[in-house]
Amino acid sequence: MLNSLSGRFLILTAAFVMLAEVLIFVPSVARFRADFLLSHLERAQIASLALLADEIISPDLEEELLINAGVFNVVLRRDEARQLMLSSPIPYPIADTFDLRNANAFRLIGDAMHRLITPEPQVIRVIGDPVRMGGLIIEITMETAQLRNAMLDYGLRILLLSAVISLFTAVLLFLAVRRFLVKPIKRVVDHMKSYAAEPEDARRVITPSAGVTELREAEETLQSLQTQLTSALKQKEHLAQLGGAVAKISHDLRNILTSAQLFTDRIEMSEDPAVKRMAPKLVSSITRAVHLCESTLAYGRAEEPGPTLSRFALTEIVSDVIDSERLSVGENQVSFSEDVPSKLVVRADAEHVYRVVANLVRNARQAIISSGKPGEINVSAHEDSDSWIIRIADTGPGLPPKAQEYLFKPFKGGASKGGTGLGLSIAAELIRGHGGALMLERTNENGTVFCIELPKGDLQNIS
Repeated sequence: MLNSLSGRFLILTAAFVMLAEVLIFVPSVARFRADFLLSHLERAQIASLALLADEIISPDLEEELLINAGVFNVVLRRDEARQLMLSSPIPYPIADTFDLRNANAFRLIGDAMHRLITPEPQVIRVIGDPVRMGGLIIEITMETAQLRNAMLDYGLRILLLSAVISLFTAVLLFLAVRRFLVKPIKRVVDHMKSYAAEPEDARRVITPSAGVTELREAEETLQSLQTQLTSALKQKEHLAQLGGAVAKISHDLRNILTSAQLFTDRIEMSEDPAVKRMAPKLVSSITRAVHLCESTLAYGRAEEPGPTLSRFALTEIVSDVIDSERLSVGENQVSFSEDVPSKLVVRADAEHVYRVVANLVRNARQAIISSGKPGEINVSAHEDSDSWIIRIADTGPGLPPKAQEYLFKPFKGGASKGGTGLGLSIAAELIRGHGGALMLERTNENGTVFCIELPKGDLQNIS
């Protein structure tokens, strides 16, 4: 009960209602005391009327009048002179005097609380105004025991009534909270538990139905989160299936390429000048393809090694990429140029850099060919004190908005029709493995520029 929302709400409601009743109780008891004293003043004034009617009354009648009025003495001032109307022996000295004529609320409350915490009976003097213009001032002396008992009885009745009201109010609020808050919240929790059991099941996504604005917003937010998570899990499953298929294909393809590599070794022994010129590039391409298949298989086992750093001339990598791409141009009007200093040596993984540059140049070539217009691709590089910088620029049509939005996300950032969107994602990951960054500097209808930054500092914790 204490750990539930409705239970705590019930307890807090009862406590707050009781607090409110206590705040009402204090002035109520003060008002009751004032009325009690005023009633005794009125009864004393009525008793004194017998003396005004007959100046001589018997002691027994006087005693009876005082007992009925609940006082010891009655003093009435009708003009300038004060007159003791009725009197009887006072058991002990007068302890205090209270003037009800001009007493403010705070004074009445203070006197009432003092009377409640003072259990010893006392004799007090009370001063007030006579009713119906029966004089100027009336004074009485009385004992406080009856007053305190009446105040306690009244206070207990007020507290009992407060307890009943607070309990009744708390129960109603408890039922209302369970109906309008706890039940909808429990519904959301049940949906979350059901969804957690099978998050891939789209039927378990919550449908917002709460009438309370805040709960409705929570349900809508939960629905959006569940929808995105379900989609991500499905994509993850597809990626896992695709990964398994790619691993199988790469395994078989590696065997095929290994056989092709054996034939290229014999081709290298040919005396034909053209064959001698093309054979090394063919061997290099097949070797890279074999390494790529092996890397894919390793990646599928989550064992892809980090980059193997070595120093090499960047111009050799760029020249190999451009020579390979020229063979794919065919009859299309695509030209290539490079602006890489022949003495520029970088420290990185040559195979990774080749794959990144080749991917970017290939994308640029495909974009220019798809536009149906002539174009140029330029690869440039330079270095500063902190890093080596490589730029691949083209004069193609630029990247479409969707490709820009999901640029480095797999299966989403494909710019060409039929593309998988994996190329840029893989390229960015390879460069991050060097501690660098692959960035899109510019893209518009006049072309696109990608920038690769490779840091010169020692790389730590590369994975």
